[in-house]
Amino acid sequence: MSEKRPFDAVVAEHGATVLRVCRAVLGPVDADDAWSETFLSALKAYPALPAGANIQAWLVTIAHRKAIDVVRARARHAVPVADLPDLVSGPGADARDLDLVEAVARLPHKQKHAVVYHYVGGLPYADVAALIGGTAEAARRAAADGVHALRDSYPGAETLTRSDR
Repeated sequence: MSEKRPFDAVVAEHGATVLRVCRAVLGPVDADDAWSETFLSALKAYPALPAGANIQAWLVTIAHRKAIDVVRARARHAVPVADLPDLVSGPGADARDLDLVEAVARLPHKQKHAVVYHYVGGLPYADVAALIGGTAEAARRAAADGVHALRDSYPGAETLTRSDR
């Protein structure tokens, strides 16, 4: 029986991917909170995780659920504000990154999530389908349609290629 890696090593390896998924789904304002909630939940459940589990898929699934929680909470509690907050960008983020985030945010729901979970989260289409509903083929089609739409609206999107898993 192999011993599990320390949880801080899991965070170090997968933290950036989970943050990219949270930012792509929620935007920069709510992403940090969703990231923290993801790893708090993961820390509690980590001891019971089977040794051969796909940790990245498991974390992206938790992030997906936390993002849904944030979206639902936001829908229930609209708070009017006089001024919009400044956009928060992480280290290394530039205007081009924010343009891509905005382009992804404009995609239809299933396309956006299929693109984010496959290309940003690195999940195979079967896992994407489990998260957004439908079949692996439907998830592949939604991701392909999303990338096609991005290529039409965002000139830097031709870099969105990943071998199928």
